[in-house]
Amino acid sequence: MRVLITGALGQLGQELLDVFAADGHHEIIAADVEPVIEAATAKGTVAHLGGVDLLATDITDRDAVLAALTSIEPDVVVHPAAFTAVDLCESEVDAAYKVNVLGTRHIAEGARRIGAPVFYVSTDYVFDGTKDAPYLEWDQTNPQSIYGVTKLAGERELDPGSTIMRTSWVCGYHGNNMVKTILRLSKEHETLSFVDDQRGHPTFAADLARGIKRLVVDRRPGVFHLTNQGAVSWFEFAQAVLEASGQDPERVKPVKTSDLQPARPAPRPANSVLDNAALRLSGVPLLPDFREPLGVLVKRLQAD
Repeated sequence: MRVLITGALGQLGQELLDVFAADGHHEIIAADVEPVIEAATAKGTVAHLGGVDLLATDITDRDAVLAALTSIEPDVVVHPAAFTAVDLCESEVDAAYKVNVLGTRHIAEGARRIGAPVFYVSTDYVFDGTKDAPYLEWDQTNPQSIYGVTKLAGERELDPGSTIMRTSWVCGYHGNNMVKTILRLSKEHETLSFVDDQRGHPTFAADLARGIKRLVVDRRPGVFHLTNQGAVSWFEFAQAVLEASGQDPERVKPVKTSDLQPARPAPRPANSVLDNAALRLSGVPLLPDFREPLGVLVKRLQAD
């Protein structure tokens, strides 16, 4: 297949490049904004991928998106590019809508013109977090933050036949994420405080990329929840990170969201646990328990 990946040099995008390049069967176009591509090229970030074509494209520029898609004519478009700074979305509302909604509209329009399905990465933030059980793909959405509102609006820009993949708590080797934050804080402070009243499934970008590739190769349309398994609070996750790094998990102390100082601008769902029901009921293997990739990632980060 000829696969175009948006946001290709981000945390998830780089893992997608790796998994699609691994078997050598696909032609890959890595699309991202020009400053990101320039920085990645200078660092040699994608040098190991050889056959990947880099395409400087701003998804908020309709003409650029349509020109790119109609000239390249990919077989599929994998679309993880997004404005993901959850708290910043609350103050940069227009920017969040421009990237997450209008940008997705442009991708959908271009893909429609060439008959390519779109595989869109969405989020647990489309739910309000009040359900007392894991969220199914068919549950009512009710986002409480601008980030969640704009990602749900992006879902609604897609044509029938597209694929929506909701995930949560993404961590990985590339970019900034909670595993790196926890390891950094553990070097700076004797004790760490993390909330124990927000629960979800930590998801590791490398596993997520493999799950996305499976859906792309199978050409499965519809909504899927795609996470690693194992529901924990952020407090329990921070303990698991310290344990994986050989540190004392008792250094992590629980705190309530309402006691955070300063308070976070964007509301977080108390329950972010996503039941991967569509995968499970379809007989598709689920991603492993998060503790497996966590151990691998921590060792990799410690070796750097």
